Amino acid sequence: MKSSRRFAAAPALLCAAVALSACTTMGTGTGSVSPSNEQVTFSWKSTDGGVSGTLSAALKDGQTFSGPYLQVTSTTQSQAFDPLWTGWEYGWGGWGGFGPFPDTAFTTHYSGRVMANLQTADGQHMRCHFHLNHPSEGMGGGGQGQCQLKGGRSVDAVFPTSA
Repeated sequence: MKSSRRFAAAPALLCAAVALSACTTMGTGTGSVSPSNEQVTFSWKSTDGGVSGTLSAALKDGQTFSGPYLQVTSTTQSQAFDPLWTGWEYGWGGWGGFGPFPDTAFTTHYSGRVMANLQTADGQHMRCHFHLNHPSEGMGGGGQGQCQLKGGRSVDAVFPTSA
């Protein structure tokens, strides 16, 4: 009897693993640092269809930033944004047109905007905001935006639509 239970559980576990892996999406993007015009390569990975995940940015000089990204949706709880403030003052303070960040328990609008807070191994920060071309497709729908480095440098970024 025990072996038949194990045999029945194996296909269920296999189906669950396939279903979870099917939700993983990945993509890339490009950018350039202003004012030096240094090239930047972006890559992202998500397990929820592109709504949230990890984003990496590699500068030509070898410096690599990595961290979480999050798309603002009607179901995003404000606490989900906490990792995005690490190393920065709370909120966006009008940077890039996002305006002040709400202090409510939930963000109640769907904006098609993505925020990210990236960090190097030695603690340097890069914060980013992107506007999605097709918000319902997450990062896979493509978009563009800007990242800010400490010291006043910025990065213009473009993410093509994933195939």
